[in-house]
Amino acid sequence: MYDLIRNFPDHLNEALSIGRQAKLSAPRGPYANVVVTGLGGSGIGGRIAAQAVAHEAICPIEVFSNYYLPAYVGKHSLVIACSYSGNTEETLAAMHQALDKGAHVVCITSGGTMLETAKAQGLDHIVIPGGNPPRTMLAYSLTQQFVVLKHFGIIHGDYPASLAKAAGHLKRDQEAIKAAGQDLARKLFGKRAVIYSEASTEAVSVRFRQQINENSKELCWHHAIPEMNHNELVGWAGGDKGIAVVIFRHMDDHERSQMRMEINKEIFAKHTADIHEVWSQGDDRLGRQIYLIHLGDWASWYLAEMKGVDATEIAVINMLKGKLAGM
Repeated sequence: MYDLIRNFPDHLNEALSIGRQAKLSAPRGPYANVVVTGLGGSGIGGRIAAQAVAHEAICPIEVFSNYYLPAYVGKHSLVIACSYSGNTEETLAAMHQALDKGAHVVCITSGGTMLETAKAQGLDHIVIPGGNPPRTMLAYSLTQQFVVLKHFGIIHGDYPASLAKAAGHLKRDQEAIKAAGQDLARKLFGKRAVIYSEASTEAVSVRFRQQINENSKELCWHHAIPEMNHNELVGWAGGDKGIAVVIFRHMDDHERSQMRMEINKEIFAKHTADIHEVWSQGDDRLGRQIYLIHLGDWASWYLAEMKGVDATEIAVINMLKGKLAGM
């Protein structure tokens, strides 16, 4: 796991090369909507990309993590099916629904049943390197989301350039980012982490929560501001010193949301002294999110080391899949 996290900047560069070589069909647009179907480490790239391009996408982009798709999916829909293994049963079920509805389906996978189906039915597909835990291959799945969205005319921004800059930044500052991740892990050790961010970058908080769950073997939760201020804030009456708050922040978060964060900190401080702000770094908004993702990945690994647990092991998920396969 250490090496896989350390190689994240190289993964981004390799993913960009894969994207440049992708052979995709001509757009069938205009598209009425885009639906990304995927779960866990395979699906988080879609969530991050959908939020990153929300300001310029020419149609709605929704991420659906289930066995089925929204009723509105049809022949004017672009459906991006993401399964790292190619065998995720929920995603395969949703993909077949999309095909039955006449949607334009694009697959992002390393192999398995999904790749076999894509080749057999002549579906657009991008193959990414296999053989690793899906959560460690985020660079590949995330990058291909931008490749697909741009190729089919949903976005027009130069996201490959942003990702290349981000990769350079991470590579250059790797040791400092590792140190920041280790410092954050020390602050979270023995605590229940609660992660907050501005709503426009909530997917980065989701990623960190997932990494703490899988790498650190810890329960935690996340929420987004301002929505959190309309419900969860009242729940802080039940807060206690066993909770450690992490707030992912950007200088360009909405000014009213930044005001809310400052007031929220005062409320949190009545119940816990562990309030930790992590400010993003980078050349642009996507690059700053990539920075936080990488820092969070390191924090989850260091937390696993402090706890003495194997960051790679996911035996309970494999047990679940095994039982489902026998039903």
